[in-house]
Amino acid sequence: MLLAAKSRHLPSQVESCKGKEFAHARRFAISVVGRLNPFVLPRREWPDVTGGEEGCQLHSGKQILMEKTLRRLTFPPITILCLGLGFSVFHAGLRPPVAAAQATPSLARISETAITPTPTIPAPLLPGTTMYVAKRGDTVATVAHHFVAQTSYLTSTELIQAIRKANGDFPGTYFKNGQSVVVPGILAAPIVEKSIPVSRDFEVRAVYLTGLMAGSDHGLRIIRRWRELGGNAVVFDVKDSDGTINVPFDYPLAGAHHVPIRDLPKFTQFLHSQGMHAIARVAIFRDERLVVAHPELAVKSRRTGEPWRENGKLVWTDPSQPKVQEYDIALAKKAAEAGADEIQFDYVRFPAEGDQKDASFYFQTKHPEWHRSDVITDFLEHAYGELHLTGALLSLDVFGIMAWQRPVDLAHTGQDIVGMAKYCDVLSPMIYPSHFFGMDGIAHPGDAPEHFIGESMDRFIKITNGSGVVIRPWLQAFAWRTKTYSPKYIEAQVLTAKEKGGIGFLFWNANNDYSKPYTAMPEMRAAKEKYLRGDELPVVTRADAKSAEAVATK
Repeated sequence: MLLAAKSRHLPSQVESCKGKEFAHARRFAISVVGRLNPFVLPRREWPDVTGGEEGCQLHSGKQILMEKTLRRLTFPPITILCLGLGFSVFHAGLRPPVAAAQATPSLARISETAITPTPTIPAPLLPGTTMYVAKRGDTVATVAHHFVAQTSYLTSTELIQAIRKANGDFPGTYFKNGQSVVVPGILAAPIVEKSIPVSRDFEVRAVYLTGLMAGSDHGLRIIRRWRELGGNAVVFDVKDSDGTINVPFDYPLAGAHHVPIRDLPKFTQFLHSQGMHAIARVAIFRDERLVVAHPELAVKSRRTGEPWRENGKLVWTDPSQPKVQEYDIALAKKAAEAGADEIQFDYVRFPAEGDQKDASFYFQTKHPEWHRSDVITDFLEHAYGELHLTGALLSLDVFGIMAWQRPVDLAHTGQDIVGMAKYCDVLSPMIYPSHFFGMDGIAHPGDAPEHFIGESMDRFIKITNGSGVVIRPWLQAFAWRTKTYSPKYIEAQVLTAKEKGGIGFLFWNANNDYSKPYTAMPEMRAAKEKYLRGDELPVVTRADAKSAEAVATK
């Protein structure tokens, strides 16, 4: 066969000189070999037996002898090859049809077995993971955004990092179409988190976060940083004073709303895992979103009968309106049932500015003998009873100036501190020094933190004496109307509040910038008992949580 294949490359002069028999045999052999052998043998140049370009003229007897030898070597193998091929064809023709039919599938099976690849068996998935098959255009971010609600991760950024790690430290942005992607952290069931009971005199050391911040990566960094420095609590907005609801809340008056804290039980579980007391802030009666959508729930103007505006702004619901009260209590209960350890009511008062004589309220018709303070006290009695069934504490934010008990302040706000103290666990007066302008003859109150915090604490301790309520003040963590704001300013406030009977503190900064408290905390911790008592959240086992739940439902 090799010689037959080589004969395909003989120069054309040989074919013309050696006669029809040799040419016919060569062509027949080439055709047979071509059919039988699908592979092309490498070309080898055949020796020139013609003596160059002289055509058929052979120049020596030696060359003639070489040609004869070539013919003897080439023709017999070709003849044998052809005879063998003919015998095979003849034998196949005599074979019974059944045998031929059986032979063909056998060859097919052999061929199929040879070319079918062995299927790849994927490695078993670890518990808490799932496999996602990427589609064209999928990125790590889009996959994370799709799955984050089903995982233990709070933000898409956290899940992005986990997906990269779970997939061999995947470095790219886009997945290939059809690529298998491991997604870690998949929850077997939605998280259910319960409040961790603490006594009302638990020393809270907290910072405040907006709902938008709490649900972000930056917010998580603040929480972790605050914990590292000795903090043990976070106040976060469930509903802010513009009425924005930051958690899922299925209630007729709530309507559709954006939720930066997409899974409240997951968030409170995270806080608990960090050793943090979770305080859910609910701005109660100042609710622009609600009154714009439902103006029938707003304070009314006596002159026009239309919704009343405070200094031109439509922002106040009617605190005596039962639908408003039930709405706020339902939201507070939702937060407590999702694992918040404490519910904090802010704006639990009537509007204090604007044309007060023009403001008309529901209670003035329903309970004409009541005052504004009666409405607030009655509401708190109802809310306190509902929330204590959940096991959560109730704290109230009040104006710092209410410690002075001026009749005009009481008449406008309805915040009767003595009556309110009966239906809460903690009172949190907002005693920011810079807000006491015009008080006590001090021109720059923001630069006199010791005086105003000390005076406020003395008054609040005195008027709540015997109630059992804890005074835990809001302290100033911003530079408004003060030239002395610094870490030492922070330390002075904390020290004064503690010396005057306060238990714990809350730092307020609307922008959530706590650089000065960050600097002050190590100094205060190093001073042992001088500034901080050092209370920590108890470690609660699952059995303890079930026991607490059983007690709360009795």
